[in-house]
Amino acid sequence: MTDRKESPNSRAAMEGEIGILARRGIEAGIIAPIYEEMCRQIGEAQARSILDTAIRQAAIKAGQDFAAKTPGGTSLRTFQELQDLWTQDDALVIEVTKATDEEFHYNVKRCRYAETYREMGLGHIGHLLSCNRDGVFCVGYDPRITLERSQTVMEGASHCDFRYRFHETPQGHVE
Repeated sequence: MTDRKESPNSRAAMEGEIGILARRGIEAGIIAPIYEEMCRQIGEAQARSILDTAIRQAAIKAGQDFAAKTPGGTSLRTFQELQDLWTQDDALVIEVTKATDEEFHYNVKRCRYAETYREMGLGHIGHLLSCNRDGVFCVGYDPRITLERSQTVMEGASHCDFRYRFHETPQGHVE
């Protein structure tokens, strides 16, 4: 396991923020009845598509907002420090396997996001409410950061395998 350096830059971006688990629970409570009504009126496939698109766009915007609040600019190090918001309140049990200026790898061993959505009866769309945000949030935060992940706890795997990489030039596009 590699040590993570602390930078004061990303701490400013986190000031006043509530933990992401609490935020996702609040959002899910609002989204659930809207999603159910969309399913009734336009069908589940279309409702899922709309939800997926809207949440991805919101994640990109959230990444951009955090980037704008990061004095001195973004990097993979400042991005790593933001993870404290996702792990706050014991939301995730993670094992960091690599944390450098170019790569940030970790495995999620326990995901309370998945548990929360299942408890709310939303396990079938939990991946849309949370997991699909991860790859586009980082692009919104800094287009030089990409995520590769082959599995998630939300979709039944034993762990999530997050593999973030920092590239010299932007890799992703922001929708």
